[in-house]
Amino acid sequence: RKDISAALSAPQEGQEPEFGPDGLIYPGTCENRPMSGRTAADAVRLSMRKTIDFLGGASAVEELSYSETGSGEAVQINLSAKALIDGCGDMVLARKDIGTSYHLAVVVDDAAQEITHVTRGRDVAPATQIHRLLQALLDFSVPVYHHHRLIRDEAGKRLAKRDDARAIRSYRHAGLTPAKVLALVGL
Repeated sequence: RKDISAALSAPQEGQEPEFGPDGLIYPGTCENRPMSGRTAADAVRLSMRKTIDFLGGASAVEELSYSETGSGEAVQINLSAKALIDGCGDMVLARKDIGTSYHLAVVVDDAAQEITHVTRGRDVAPATQIHRLLQALLDFSVPVYHHHRLIRDEAGKRLAKRDDARAIRSYRHAGLTPAKVLALVGL
């Protein structure tokens, strides 16, 4: 991880480091290291290039799609091999300090619960292409996605579980009516 951090902090001259759904895109530091040299502290990554080849190449990946609903009709979104390679890079699937990644966890969890519609904030919309790729690899069904604007509290801070935001239930217990809760979040 120190080598990766060093590589990311010293980008090529004239180029800014690239950011993807998980922050800085992995520069491939350990990409060609043999598995025999792997340690328990190493991350397990999904190689985008190898995955795209496994699925049948760029044209096969570009046939993978998902539905995104917005303010009306559903729109089909097709994956792009170039966007996955250049815009996401090799994604962490598991690491000693986190166990499994968010991406793998939500895809497996959604499939296990037979989720048909996923609603998440726009901040995680770029990760949906990774989720669709994992669904294809794991032969899971594809839910319909909707990404809403970020919902914020009275102070403008986004409401998010990871930030220990108040649950809707707490607003209800405080006496707010459903209409007031909807107004609070701008709906």
